Amino acid sequence: MNISIVGTGYVGLVTGTTLAELGNTVYCVDIDQNKVERMKQGLVPIYEPGLEEMFLRNIQAKRLFFTTDIKEALDQSDVIYLALPTPPGGDGSADLSFVLSVANQIGEMMTSYKVIVNKSTVPVGTADKVREVISSKTNIPFDVVSNPEFLREGFAVKDSMNPSRVVVGCSSDKAKDIMAKIYQPFTNTGVPIIFMDEKSSELTKYAANSFLAVKITFMNEIANYCEKVGADVDKVRLGMGSDDRIGHRFLFPGIGYGGSCFPKDVKALIKSGHDEDFNFKILEATESVNKKQKVILVDEIEKYFGSLQGKKIAMWGLAFKANTDDIREASSLDNIEILLKKGAKVIAYDAIAEENVRKIVGDKIEYAKDMYSALEGADCLLIATEWSEFKNPNFELMAEKLNNKAIFDGRNMFSMEQVEDTGFYYKSIGRKIIK
Repeated sequence: MNISIVGTGYVGLVTGTTLAELGNTVYCVDIDQNKVERMKQGLVPIYEPGLEEMFLRNIQAKRLFFTTDIKEALDQSDVIYLALPTPPGGDGSADLSFVLSVANQIGEMMTSYKVIVNKSTVPVGTADKVREVISSKTNIPFDVVSNPEFLREGFAVKDSMNPSRVVVGCSSDKAKDIMAKIYQPFTNTGVPIIFMDEKSSELTKYAANSFLAVKITFMNEIANYCEKVGADVDKVRLGMGSDDRIGHRFLFPGIGYGGSCFPKDVKALIKSGHDEDFNFKILEATESVNKKQKVILVDEIEKYFGSLQGKKIAMWGLAFKANTDDIREASSLDNIEILLKKGAKVIAYDAIAEENVRKIVGDKIEYAKDMYSALEGADCLLIATEWSEFKNPNFELMAEKLNNKAIFDGRNMFSMEQVEDTGFYYKSIGRKIIK
């Protein structure tokens, strides 16, 4: 089948590459000419483990193409996926301008039946809006489908090739048959495809992400309470997760959630609720708690030193999570902002996300070439991202380079046994302080 993907961000590029891997001919459309030219040359514009190999393989097999010309892609495709950004507005609502603008172009350019697939995370009722925009421009028949993505950054290729389920919202038998054909390679191996109406499909994505945000935030609240009463969050987490009604995933405490999905989707669902005179009280509390959780260790560092003025803080990790270069809503940025305001200096190390942080923070902080050089002359270490290379460090070397043997671990990277006999002051989340 011939398919177009409009938008080549994390979702669009992974989706397009996956659909090419499944044997389809895929045309990826983006307005950024330089980005398109780089992709034509085989350069992947994002960091995502496993993507480059699949990307190059499908370019070589002539199943994956790139263009800035949406009309060219539209004319050659039966199905058009919209994988466009829906950033939060000032009031938290999802900005649909990119989605509706492309819908308008499709309406003006289409010359035969198409299936328009909303892959972007969009509020309930967006399929109706897309349908209305296209209908205002053409009498040619078409269908609009909601097909939300459930990809985890850092595991997006794995998730795209081994989905737990495929959710499709549509009200047309013709569109349903086409979507079933696209995903047949998955359903043949037992992956369920769940058909529903468009509004239910749109809400499914928001509900899933918001629930996970609540789960993470609840665990962070439990971790903070553990510190008050002397309980160990690691043991509580294992005890809770062993209940199969709860499960072990998303129970790891830390300095809050970030990224392109959870913060945006929680805000959007809260705003959508307000629009219907409905308050998602649990989501409002989640958002408030997460905001404080992201910078909870700054107070601990300040308490340790008495004042942050003139202190040099080494930071390991800048990405919002490991295995991605995405820094959207990253806790590291919140911590950097407050540390600088309090008169501290920051030297950070993140081999993958550094360039993206430079674009935002510039030379307000220093950047280290490796994890140990970041510690040179620093007064303490703050860990903000759970990169694997941080899991088993040389504590003796760390002690030599740091001015103070003090670690503030926002991702609980080390077991208590790892740190116990090192002589370090070690403050993590939800566990006792080692002094």
